Amino acid sequence: MLKFTTHYFTMTETDALEYARTIPNFFPENASLICQEIGDGNMNYVFRIEDQDTKKSLIIKQAGPTARISDQFKLSTDRNRIETELLKLQNKLAPGLVPLIYHYDELMSCCVMEDLSDHQILRKALLEYKTFPLFSEHITTFLVNTLLLTSDVVLNHKEKKSLVKNFINPKLCEISEDLVYTEPFFDCKNNEIFPLTKAFAQAELWSDDAFRLETAKLKFEFMANAQSLIHGDLHTGSIFVTPQSTKIIDPEFGFYGPAGYDIGNVIANLIFAYLHADAEITDFIQKSKYLEWLTKTIKEIIDLFSLKFTASWQKHVTEPTANYPGFAEYYLSSILRDTAAVTGLELCRRIIGLAHVADITSIRNMNKRLRAEKIGLTMGKHFITNRTTIKSGQDFINVLTSTIAKITPLNTDI
Repeated sequence: MLKFTTHYFTMTETDALEYARTIPNFFPENASLICQEIGDGNMNYVFRIEDQDTKKSLIIKQAGPTARISDQFKLSTDRNRIETELLKLQNKLAPGLVPLIYHYDELMSCCVMEDLSDHQILRKALLEYKTFPLFSEHITTFLVNTLLLTSDVVLNHKEKKSLVKNFINPKLCEISEDLVYTEPFFDCKNNEIFPLTKAFAQAELWSDDAFRLETAKLKFEFMANAQSLIHGDLHTGSIFVTPQSTKIIDPEFGFYGPAGYDIGNVIANLIFAYLHADAEITDFIQKSKYLEWLTKTIKEIIDLFSLKFTASWQKHVTEPTANYPGFAEYYLSSILRDTAAVTGLELCRRIIGLAHVADITSIRNMNKRLRAEKIGLTMGKHFITNRTTIKSGQDFINVLTSTIAKITPLNTDI
């Protein structure tokens, strides 16, 4: 197996099958192995290896030198190290809520991890209108533990700054800075906007200088606020679920940034699931029940996060000045402000920008899709411009329901 020890190369299924046999103490020497490349994201190559006799399996994830969606995105393969080390740390902070790491290979820029084939990607499950009663409980535990416990109010400042250095991630941060904070807010050639939506985006977003100023402020806050060690891409495609389990995957965009970034991504993508169901479910009772569960989950995530954060603060904070009266409330308020802002940014960029979500693109009727996109963009603008006033789960729901009520249903014959 010398070929894996001399130089980096992008693996094929055959290579991954060979590589799996080099993993110490996992498969028997003569195991009957099969391999399938299952990566469906924009960035990496993901191989599932299974022993046909024992059914024991693992995942090999390799970072490629360019994004799979476009060769124009030249990427550092160091992101695989960042992902591996972050998953190990997250498993200490939030045990059981991320996959286990078995092995990391710096030369080949790949990690070997727990196979989660018994779980389902949350986005796909939501598009099938499945519900997960424990999700809000699990995701808020993950968010509080990984965000608060990696911050200056808990960690020794030297330890925290060492982590900031270790998780510097300039190439992937640049992607977020461009795709989330910059390109969606002007008529950029990289945007892939639904043609029927373009005039609305031009009138409501691109021509509004006051609004665009707010997005510029948020971009510079994102670049300058090394608050917590964040996942950096926590959408519903980065979460595996069963009715009893939640596993967060793919933290390769991780770095020290604003804590609200992760929470806002979760909320925005649940809103996308809501918009999809609202457009696609025809049975009134089924639609009402499903939208009620999504509404409840969005509200619970914000409110449970706030409750758990406050309890964890009282237990774990070590910074003396953080115990001054009123500081905990100030700190939490700033996170909720950023959560609202990022909810808005994610809603806008997934509709206008380069990287879309199936929740919206799979809406079959063009006029229903147009309405869903108008609702998403209108909400996005509201969340961004009114971010300081949105602090509770009910506040988020009020924006959702009031915006939907304002956008008149269109002719649905198209």
